[in-house]
Amino acid sequence: MNLQERTEAGVRRTKETWFNKIARLFEKRSFGDELWDQLEELLILSDVGIGTTAKLVDKVRQRVKDEKKLEPSQVRVTLKDEMKSLLKINGFPACSKAEEGIAQIILVVGVNGTGKTTSVAKLAWQANTQGKRVILAAADTFRAAAIDQLKFWGEELGVDVIAHQPGADPAAVVFDAIQAAKKRKAQVVIIDTAGRLHTKLNLMEELKKIERVIVKHDASNPFQVLLVLDATTGQNGLLQAKSFCQAVDINGVFLTKLDGTAKGGIVFTICDDLHIPVAYIGTGERLQDIASFDAEVFVEAIFS
Repeated sequence: MNLQERTEAGVRRTKETWFNKIARLFEKRSFGDELWDQLEELLILSDVGIGTTAKLVDKVRQRVKDEKKLEPSQVRVTLKDEMKSLLKINGFPACSKAEEGIAQIILVVGVNGTGKTTSVAKLAWQANTQGKRVILAAADTFRAAAIDQLKFWGEELGVDVIAHQPGADPAAVVFDAIQAAKKRKAQVVIIDTAGRLHTKLNLMEELKKIERVIVKHDASNPFQVLLVLDATTGQNGLLQAKSFCQAVDINGVFLTKLDGTAKGGIVFTICDDLHIPVAYIGTGERLQDIASFDAEVFVEAIFS
């Protein structure tokens, strides 16, 4: 499937439950106060969030007034334009020194149960299909099961996994993975980390230590810190996100299980509240069910 087809698969439930109803609002002959109220209600029900919905609708109403767009079809186009604008955030860096043989490093963080380790495997699958050599770092040393799961995916993908014993220093695993990437001429290093919020302070210090190891490796080359969020948790996921943002500089979100929820509107709240771009979406359970996020494609998909 291409990007559009993957995205459409991921937002199908959201579209069928809420955005089809929103689309029908624009089939009316005119767009009055009652329809504006209905639009706000449907956006909130799709998990766009009260604050983000108010901001979005206010912008659309102001443009409709200023530009004298009286036809419902014109209001619809304006709404889509403002949605796309809201989702277009810069911040997910590319590896600027790939041509010099320096590996792209992706640090993957998030709460246990969000699909973090599977997301690491999906990223590895995507890099593999691009012809890149990948190394995985099993830096969630708190759970032996996490190490075993990553090793399993490594075998499935034919990818090297750097792992220590359970309870080992996660930063040491990351150091060894970066050294292995240099020796084996790997183009991508993807790091799986622990996500135990019940020991939040220790976890956050652990992540800071890992970040220092990566920066020491090459402070001039931007690395990616990808926060995995479960779309089915909705607004609660934003509270988790803010905890991780306090520990490390998140510059991208991987939104998992988007295909399993009717509340895909959370994408807009993530971009508005956190000012972090959505980089990837999970569109199913298979390794290939991953799509790079594109604001234009996403908005067109929920309205198609």
